Amino acid sequence: MSGLFQRFTSDGTRGEGSVGLFVDGPNVFREEFDVDLADLRSVAEERGRVAVARLYVNEQAPAGLIRAGEAHGFEVVTTSGDVDVKLAVDAVAGAVAGEFDVLAVASRDMDFKPALEVAARNGVTTLAIAPGTHGRSDALQRTAHEAVTLGD
Repeated sequence: MSGLFQRFTSDGTRGEGSVGLFVDGPNVFREEFDVDLADLRSVAEERGRVAVARLYVNEQAPAGLIRAGEAHGFEVVTTSGDVDVKLAVDAVAGAVAGEFDVLAVASRDMDFKPALEVAARNGVTTLAIAPGTHGRSDALQRTAHEAVTLGD
């Protein structure tokens, strides 16, 4: 069944409040931010049932972060180099396929602005989660339907 068809059938009706949470590990888990995976998940759960929870990391990610991600129910996706492209492609694919009603991206990187725009054009509500006010992407915050800054 195609993603578009599923959105409008009883098995995939929009409005159930499913959330796709995509976390940019290298930009969120930095010394200057005190971010907890449980806090990120809570922000997403306030908007609905978490259908997809992915933590994107590169090969330099500490083993403790990977274990913590798995312990908090995240699928940990490890990429070589920059995680931005993989996260953006996965987020857009999920939004277009109707895998969730809300796309939540946790990052301080404006590179995800096009992913939020594509999701919104496909009827998905968008949420930008910033790890803190320092280095927060105003462009990402303004593009999303809703923006949350952790620690505010």
